[in-house]
Amino acid sequence: MEIYVVKSGDTLYGIGMRYGVSVDTLAEANQLRNPALLSVGQALVIPKADAIHTVQRGDTLYGIARRHGVPLACLIAANPQIPNPNRIYPGQKIRVPLGGCERGEILVNGYISDAGRAALEAQLPYLSFLSPFSWRADAQGGLTKEYSLNEELAEKFDTARLMTVTNLRAGGGFSGDVAHAIFRDDAVRERFLDNVESRLSEGGYYGLNLDFEYVFPYDREAYNAFLTVLSERLHRLGFLLVTALAPKSSDSQQGLLYTAHDYAVHGRLADYSVLMTYEWGYAYGPAMAVAPLNKVRQVLDYAVSVMPAGKILLGVPNYGYDWTLPFRQGSAARAITNTGAVALAGQARAEIRFDQTAQSPFFRYSDSEGRQHEVWFEDARSLRAKYGLVDEYDLAGVSFWNLNNLFRTNFLVLESMFGVEKLL
Repeated sequence: MEIYVVKSGDTLYGIGMRYGVSVDTLAEANQLRNPALLSVGQALVIPKADAIHTVQRGDTLYGIARRHGVPLACLIAANPQIPNPNRIYPGQKIRVPLGGCERGEILVNGYISDAGRAALEAQLPYLSFLSPFSWRADAQGGLTKEYSLNEELAEKFDTARLMTVTNLRAGGGFSGDVAHAIFRDDAVRERFLDNVESRLSEGGYYGLNLDFEYVFPYDREAYNAFLTVLSERLHRLGFLLVTALAPKSSDSQQGLLYTAHDYAVHGRLADYSVLMTYEWGYAYGPAMAVAPLNKVRQVLDYAVSVMPAGKILLGVPNYGYDWTLPFRQGSAARAITNTGAVALAGQARAEIRFDQTAQSPFFRYSDSEGRQHEVWFEDARSLRAKYGLVDEYDLAGVSFWNLNNLFRTNFLVLESMFGVEKLL
């Protein structure tokens, strides 16, 4: 797989001719709504099949790697039948991984709350875990299922399901009061634990994904004590514990979203933790990248200093926002899919630019009423940069929020860099 950035005058046909790929293949891989409409600055993934090289006299693996533009380590890994990379012979067949170089297997989690069967089937092969969102806890320790999923569909693709439990209110929004009741009231806590255990066993889940947000700062230690009890019970029963954590850059970071999330304790008690490294650019804030790489790095620098890197799942957003300018406090940006953002840029004849610091694409356009807009989203380049952090920090893997909308580019980039670990 390669990434090509569209230039002025480019056509999909011309790009396909350059790389030996059909227009239909390019259109499908990039989910182009109108293949004739490209935007300057648009990132396209160029799918490539592996090549077979027949060794000639004088060939070396290093020379073959350079000739095809792939890393030597990648070429060696793709040919385990060669016991000594320094000794190859004329006539040998060498697989050249033009599709990309896997750097080993990682864990991949995906949250989902509303997706069609076709979109789900297209994504399940790339997931270790699927986390349907969600079971809603209440202040009495009860659980209400908010989203139903065909269990057999996940099992068909060897994808382990996690029971996602949140402290969301019935009408929306996270409730610190619900978390407080579960942490502080012994009877409520036991009822909650009993309900979780029953649902896990009855539903054939692999484990629990606990997403408690906006926990009161004064409940930090109570949350830690609750996690101790929860992890012991789940592990005794053979279930996995995954927790979701706000994106902190220090333990002293203040705010209702952050204070009660104790990275060190979660790192010790949970099997894995999802770092929700997104929403710097959010609906009610000013226009900026949803997950700027420099901000994500700050979170990771802190996280790996207090918890095992091998327990961290890096949060990756699967969406963007369209802000009306100038930003006014109280106004809300419109959520937009990544494919929708590219289509909008094409319709508006807008040039897509790429912020090197944030490692994220964006563009500006004027609507029919003359209002200025700014759109930030994810593309192949921004995703490749994020996945690079998994390798750099030696993380367990990634977690997507969310997979309601298929973004095929995402998985083409992922597949070019990593294999996906399947636990079933």
